[in-house]
Amino acid sequence: MTGGTRTTTGEGIPTASARATSVARTVTDVLQPRNVLLAGMLGIGLAAAGGEVSGLLWGFLGALCAGLIPAGYIEWERGRGTWGDRHVVDRTKRAPIFFVILGSIGAGSMVMVLGNAPTGILVAMLALWVMTIGLLAVNTVWKISVDSAVASAAVSLLAVVHSPWWTATYALTAAVCWSRVALGYHTVAQTLAGAGLGAATTVAYVCV
Repeated sequence: MTGGTRTTTGEGIPTASARATSVARTVTDVLQPRNVLLAGMLGIGLAAAGGEVSGLLWGFLGALCAGLIPAGYIEWERGRGTWGDRHVVDRTKRAPIFFVILGSIGAGSMVMVLGNAPTGILVAMLALWVMTIGLLAVNTVWKISVDSAVASAAVSLLAVVHSPWWTATYALTAAVCWSRVALGYHTVAQTLAGAGLGAATTVAYVCV
């Protein structure tokens, strides 16, 4: 639909007005997975190492493997013309991304094991690995929001390793969910499912 305040994407999901779309675009770009994981994993690493600087290094390794390398792969494929942008709106084309994430997190986790990294950051990595398995499994039959899952996972993990007060930053996760719906990349159900799966990463800490 054109000429009004609403438009639709190729998947028929309605998007918001031009002003709301601009705000949503900013939110989804600033709080995209690589940025959220960079901030989140640095915080988790610092807490896992008891505040020592070495924790930041382990956290950066986690962010590199879980967020930066996969983001680089997406940009590489985008440059080759495989996808139009980082959002990869076609669910059927997302599987390679998940396999890259699994391989990258797996390699990073192995380095952490060999380097005697703090338990907390290693558990966070394994939790993200399991979460990615879940995303891949769901993606085979239904489009789930990865951005929402990552934003939720980062907040829930920070709340576990630092303080429950970190749950207040779920407002950022809510903003990510809203932006994905406003831009027409996902439905409300898809973002809520992603956020729920992300929150489930804390189960790893309960089991350790």
